[in-house]
Amino acid sequence: MRDRARELLAMQPIVEGKPMAMLALARQLPAIGQRALALDMIRRALALAPSDGEVRALATELLSDGVHTWHFSIVRDEARNRVYDTALRNAIFPGCTVLEIGTGTGLLAMMAARAGAARVITCEVDPAVAAAARDNIAVNGFADRVTVVNKHSTRLELGDVGGQADILVSEIVSNDLLSEGALPAHEDAVPRLLKPGGAVIPVRGRIRIALMDDGGAAQPDLGLIDSFDLSAFNRLRRPYRDIPVGSPAITLRSAATDLFAFDFANGPWRGDRCETRIASQGGRVTGVVQWIALDLDDREHYENHPGPGAASCWGAIFWPFARPVMSAPGEYLAIGACHERNRVRIWLG
Repeated sequence: MRDRARELLAMQPIVEGKPMAMLALARQLPAIGQRALALDMIRRALALAPSDGEVRALATELLSDGVHTWHFSIVRDEARNRVYDTALRNAIFPGCTVLEIGTGTGLLAMMAARAGAARVITCEVDPAVAAAARDNIAVNGFADRVTVVNKHSTRLELGDVGGQADILVSEIVSNDLLSEGALPAHEDAVPRLLKPGGAVIPVRGRIRIALMDDGGAAQPDLGLIDSFDLSAFNRLRRPYRDIPVGSPAITLRSAATDLFAFDFANGPWRGDRCETRIASQGGRVTGVVQWIALDLDDREHYENHPGPGAASCWGAIFWPFARPVMSAPGEYLAIGACHERNRVRIWLG
């Protein structure tokens, strides 16, 4: 590995000034732990040939590698943006310092600065995302108050923040609330980087569920395909399906219920399991649908409740039963669930 690293680094002066050769080398640098150097080389290659379509295509491919596509959708969720902006305005006071976990595009950090924060420290582990966010922040005139630190939040030191912050804001929740590491990030940051009693935005998160009929829209298990039995492959299928919250296939068969709830200001959390009984409204039930609800503070709330016409940057998650249940109105179905701090599982009890 060390020999390979030396070989690749020795290529730098040879490829310098040759855009396609620079990009070819940049493609290999992340494998030896040199992603930051690769990004710098990509930017310089683009600057050398701004009108070369092939250079731009390859550079864009390399820059976007590993960058989640949801960065481009979450910022278009106007309801999400509105509740975050209002909660920040409710919490910010003159002279305060805001710490953000997960910079992304820089939108929430700029909202905090616009709302009057004296300083905003925002951390981002991906160097490409951090660099793009810095450019966004600079072009919008907030570079004097917003600092992007290219570190994971657990690697931040008090010196990076300038002492403990007054307010902690994040948007590191996924469709299932947990799989982006919201719990361990808050367990670390709240006691270490936030002043005692400081505001946490969002302060609470809940995982909600309801019984659902998907109308047979879920792709069925494999069976006979072109006269071949492919059913053994079904054991490799995920036990859940991602669905848009506004999918016309969603017919709820029960009221919503909270499955797990987390106060982000008061960790730590252990894995947990539960069984809940949900009263059906009657009719066919093919599974359980799961979604999230956020309390930004005690006044501002966001929920991607599924149903016809609903819209959200977060999708819902459908956990199909092995076979449909024909339920009577008022009949209770036992639903089991567990979480392991970074993922959720749901099943028919």
